[in-house]
Amino acid sequence: MRRLIFISHSTLLRPFQCYLSTAAITERPPPPPDHATVRETLLSFNNDWKRALEFFNWSESHFQLHHSTDTFNLMLDILGKFFEFNLCWDLIRRMHSHPSSPPNHATFRVMFKRYVSAHAVNEAIHAFHRLEEFNLNDHTSFSHLIDALCEYKHVLEAEELVFGNNESVADGIGNTKIHNMVLRGWFKLGWWSKCNEFWEEMDRKGVHKDLHSYSIYMDILCKGGKPWKAVKLFKEIKRKGFKLDVVVYNIVIRAIGLSQGVDFSIRVFREMKESGINPTVVTYNTMIRLLCDCYRHKEALALLRTMRHNGCHPTAISYHCFFASMEKPKQILAMFDDMIESGVRPCMDTYVMLLNKFGRWGFLRPVFMVWNRMEQLGCSPDAAAYNALIDALVDKGLIDMARKYDEEMLAKGLSPKPRKELGTKLLGGEFADE
Repeated sequence: MRRLIFISHSTLLRPFQCYLSTAAITERPPPPPDHATVRETLLSFNNDWKRALEFFNWSESHFQLHHSTDTFNLMLDILGKFFEFNLCWDLIRRMHSHPSSPPNHATFRVMFKRYVSAHAVNEAIHAFHRLEEFNLNDHTSFSHLIDALCEYKHVLEAEELVFGNNESVADGIGNTKIHNMVLRGWFKLGWWSKCNEFWEEMDRKGVHKDLHSYSIYMDILCKGGKPWKAVKLFKEIKRKGFKLDVVVYNIVIRAIGLSQGVDFSIRVFREMKESGINPTVVTYNTMIRLLCDCYRHKEALALLRTMRHNGCHPTAISYHCFFASMEKPKQILAMFDDMIESGVRPCMDTYVMLLNKFGRWGFLRPVFMVWNRMEQLGCSPDAAAYNALIDALVDKGLIDMARKYDEEMLAKGLSPKPRKELGTKLLGGEFADE
């Protein structure tokens, strides 16, 4: 199915590319695209907001296509990624004027996420107060605002909103749910002592801890360098009679693998299946990563095949586990080809990982093989991809070529790293390594 999307997406791009260059379209135009194809095309432009917006408007005018709310939300996400918030509100007004694609809770969840990720906390709160205009100023929207603040490390502001003057609003969402969000916020910050303090505070306040609460705290213990404590907490959850789910098992499989070894993880994996809980993509990816970390690639490949057989389609992350531990360029490139041929589309993190790895090893040929494949698949490189390529070129002394890509990314509105070799400086006038 994904392969079909790739084909229709590239077919759709051809007349658009001609349109951008003002050249005449000589071949028969493709049929009007569906919303899935438009979304796939927008995703390929997610690091080039001008091109994405031009395509978005062009597909609407050229095909008389009425964009869905989901498609509008994706375009908002791309614009917000580049801090084009005025254009975001223009789109929201367009949505509000179209009965077929009105703004919904997901629309403003995107806005909260992009404002807070840009550390524009006051603007996010102001956006929440504007939701009366759209009849969306409710507990769901408040929950999305708090979730965004906690996700992007503004948990102090989240606590002020939740435990300050808005307790009645917080009560409407649910005491346990709100506390879980804040606990997860401290987890995202990596403040392990504060996580422990807040966990104990939940007990003092009499907050009911559900299975999700325990899942978050198990993850905190695991990521905080105490996986054996996460395993101990898992046993406590079982004693308390909680009905376990796949999320808890995913965490304990990782925790026991780190503390006792992958063979113990395999036992827990089998226990989970015997108890009637089906593994998810995350479960398989966790197992594959643990096996790859021990260089047990044959077993990991067998699990990848089992995963497909059981109806769990591998993701880019499934392959990242292999790329991270493999040490031969030919082996990695063969795996990369297998990934694409099997219908798994690489994400930007895939390209950046491979560009950095080959660049560190000093192999330019595979660097350009990956870069060219990225362009062939219609994926627009982000700043991390450009910087990885430029670093590889600078390391090889190809300064003129490096400067070309440095200028190209600057023209796209992306931020290049200051490099002494290219004569680019920090705002203060110093070079990056001074």
